[in-house]
Amino acid sequence: MNPAPAEMRFVLDASVVITWAMRDEVHPQADLAFTRIQMGSALVPGIWWYEVRNILVLNERRGRIERADAEQFLRDLSAFTIEVRFPQEELQLIEMARRHKLSIYDAAYLALAMREHLPLSTLDKDLVTAARQERVKLLA
Repeated sequence: MNPAPAEMRFVLDASVVITWAMRDEVHPQADLAFTRIQMGSALVPGIWWYEVRNILVLNERRGRIERADAEQFLRDLSAFTIEVRFPQEELQLIEMARRHKLSIYDAAYLALAMREHLPLSTLDKDLVTAARQERVKLLA
């Protein structure tokens, strides 16, 4: 399988993906990422897989999504080309998290976007700020 053209590839944060699953959430950035992933592909750090499932389970407990809907969402999500990347440079991640006051999880998205020279799609305000400081393009 040939990878999508560079302009169709981006780094996808879990905050964007979960917006697709929650019927009561709408965000233009999430809509744009959804449109782009239908035509291209996304890269994610390894933590993404766990984050998405954890957020779904937490929202099941809160009554925001039904179990059957969460399971269907995961099946639908698997139809997209989302490539999980391991590992990342440990010291770079720690330094980036310290410098921008990010979690290691969020630093992993930023580091991946930097390493692959791809735009980042996120709804996390601190991650957006850090991306701008590092001159990482945001999906637009």
